[in-house]
Amino acid sequence: MEFTLDHLAQMQEAIKLFNEKKYWECHEALEDPWVENPSDKVRYIYWLVIQVAAMLVHYDKGNLTGMVGLYNKAMDKLKKCEEYKIENQLLENHLNWDHFKNILKSIPANFKKEDLVEISNFKFPEQIK
Repeated sequence: MEFTLDHLAQMQEAIKLFNEKKYWECHEALEDPWVENPSDKVRYIYWLVIQVAAMLVHYDKGNLTGMVGLYNKAMDKLKKCEEYKIENQLLENHLNWDHFKNILKSIPANFKKEDLVEISNFKFPEQIK
């Protein structure tokens, strides 16, 4: 299954919260859609955003160990998104997904807090079309 408008609608509140740097609230807003449909592979999109948001909670607190652990988990989810071919043009058009992924992929393996500045400043498009 690929990403659909229904999936996008389920992400709307979480995206708003992410952009407001309310990362824990973003995580919470995506938890139900992530849990509710375990057979839907698109849950890896939700899971990736959840883990990046949680990583940024640790970023804000200066917890490098938490950042590293969640970054590694997020990168695993990114690989699953690609492996399961759930990404599509809709995701790119509405969430600037390729830019989001490229920022994550550009973070060095042995990163320091300052290597996360770009992802901490990332915002999804303000209005989901």
